[in-house]
Amino acid sequence: MRLFDSHCHLDDKSYQCDREAVLERSRAAGVMGFMVVGINPLTARKAIQLAETHSGVYASVGVHPHDATHCSDAVLEELVDLANHEKVCAWGETGLDFNRMYSPIDVQEKWFERQLDIAARLDLPLIFHERDSNGRFLEMLKSSGRDSLRGVVHCFSGNRREMLAYLALGLHIGITGIVTMQQRGTALRDLIPLIPDDRLLVETDAPYLTPAPERNRKRRNEPGFVRSVLLKVAEIRDTEPAAMAEITWQNTCRLYGLTDV
Repeated sequence: MRLFDSHCHLDDKSYQCDREAVLERSRAAGVMGFMVVGINPLTARKAIQLAETHSGVYASVGVHPHDATHCSDAVLEELVDLANHEKVCAWGETGLDFNRMYSPIDVQEKWFERQLDIAARLDLPLIFHERDSNGRFLEMLKSSGRDSLRGVVHCFSGNRREMLAYLALGLHIGITGIVTMQQRGTALRDLIPLIPDDRLLVETDAPYLTPAPERNRKRRNEPGFVRSVLLKVAEIRDTEPAAMAEITWQNTCRLYGLTDV
């Protein structure tokens, strides 16, 4: 059973002392593909370095809404240059986050719109972040001038209406360890059966959102724990885990244009 963690942050400082061991444990758990997601130029460069030095590891570049305050034309130009690297397969993590408000709304929207345009010009799939935007994120996607979009709404935790709207736009849905959490994951578990087979991805968002089976022992999430996410999704969809793993593997490779994993 081969697994693909479609969204993780292996560049995070929490892995500084044992990153190689984390990768070894992940591979032992069946994780053979890793998308290390950049959220600013510094993390994008780190993600690319990891991808250069480890098989099965790929990178994305982008500006997270939390970092929008620090975005500029120069920053985007640097990211465009980084996107030329052969191991960069996506643009993002980008989007809107009106929850913690680390960046003002107008600033988030300005640079999000710019990144939508850049990703289209570079023909890269998008990795989206959305939190508490009260419909504005979806509104901006619909007004982007594109009938369909290539990308994934990572760490999806919205409602049925939002999910169906994302699917109608051609997007994939990324499922994290939230699905394993007894109370927090209740609504998400009800929506899992509505996702078409070819639009479903599994992810950890490591080092965040440790799945319930591991939360009792580990505070920090690891890509290897995507196995617990996959098993819960397979259970909900009444699908054999090996078959579910292959479905999500193929979906991830197809979205990111990977043929050599």
